[in-house]
Amino acid sequence: MTGRLIVTLALALATSSLAPRPASAEGDAAAGKAIFQRTCENCHAVAIGVNKVGPSLWNVVDRKPAAVPDFAYSDAMKANKAAWTPTALDAYLADPRGDVHGVKMFFKGLPNPADRANVIAYLQTLK
Repeated sequence: MTGRLIVTLALALATSSLAPRPASAEGDAAAGKAIFQRTCENCHAVAIGVNKVGPSLWNVVDRKPAAVPDFAYSDAMKANKAAWTPTALDAYLADPRGDVHGVKMFFKGLPNPADRANVIAYLQTLK
């Protein structure tokens, strides 16, 4: 009976609001903007055609990688062919160098799934 209770509780927790939310789920764009301003804005602009150390992130969601004109991408990023979907952005933002080996970006990543979801929600507003 105890084993069955543990399994039942584990299943209830997995389907409850207490379960961790995947980062690709809808996040809070306002919270994401604040995280972006603290964490990403030194290297990335959100204006069209404005590149900094990193490329502009205007309209990045669903864009092909290495697509911003006049930005010197790494060979690794040029070889990356998958579009920047929310799921792809989540994996990249969690561990940029682990996700795309050989990228120039020195950022270690956003370990918190909620932070990533919020930043992705903010990036989705940049259209």
